[in-house]
Amino acid sequence: MEVCHTMKKFIVALLQLLPGKTPEDALQKGVSACRKAKAAGADVALFPEMWSSGYTIPEDIEQLKAEAVPADGPFVQTFGTLAAELDMAIAITFLERYEPLPRNTVVLFDRHGKRVWTYAKVHTCDFGEECRLTPGDDFSVGDLDTAVGTVKIGALICYDREYPESARVLMLKGAEIILVPNDCSEMEHRVNVISTRAYENMTGIAMANPPGMKKGRSCAFSPIIWDHDGSRDNRLFIAGEEEGIFPAVFDLDAIREYRSHEMMGNTFRKVKAYGPLLEEKIEPPFIRRHQQPK
Repeated sequence: MEVCHTMKKFIVALLQLLPGKTPEDALQKGVSACRKAKAAGADVALFPEMWSSGYTIPEDIEQLKAEAVPADGPFVQTFGTLAAELDMAIAITFLERYEPLPRNTVVLFDRHGKRVWTYAKVHTCDFGEECRLTPGDDFSVGDLDTAVGTVKIGALICYDREYPESARVLMLKGAEIILVPNDCSEMEHRVNVISTRAYENMTGIAMANPPGMKKGRSCAFSPIIWDHDGSRDNRLFIAGEEEGIFPAVFDLDAIREYRSHEMMGNTFRKVKAYGPLLEEKIEPPFIRRHQQPK
């Protein structure tokens, strides 16, 4: 998509980076990355999942708790202070100190250093290491003050994106742009999921993933499908596997105009038919280890 100079641009810097071996390394590298994102014209810098620890979840519970950082502690607040200094929003991710067990969390600071929301991953990967984490229980949307006005921003974290209900709730809460911190390999089909979530909910979506073999592929999608390089799709940007800081440009005016008249979103949903979506029972073939039928 060619960027028109008259459009209302909202730029998300996708920080496709590795954090380092310690929270101190992550802090220093993260601050440097945010400065580079600002220099690239970003309105918000988006980190990959769990930046404070590099997505490590120790089996030893005491070690796990020791590696967690408080949501109001120095590591997180450094990025709030930096956001105000740079006049740029920052979505910082971390292993959050929490009871009874830590959480996988992202905090969005606006360009004045004010917290817009704190979101903890709802769909923890309970089939793996994240069985040792506390899941969140709600999806967050907030008003982000930007140089081009207020933008309604929501968040998903990694595995959240696999459930259509996650992005749908954000759409119903008014999200225009969804930020997705991520840490996954085998990215091709995951990128396709992000494309679908953007289209079916009429929202822009930006995902940041760490670099590496079979990783990377940080991406951004508009809800709008157009002719692009001989195909019709909604991609704005898809990175390779290399480390980098990649600005993704959303045309807010075009997205808002599209949302005002197209048929996706909330206009024609038939909610009376959706009752089974709220049932908690799990039946074969979907019963997994440590589960019992409900």
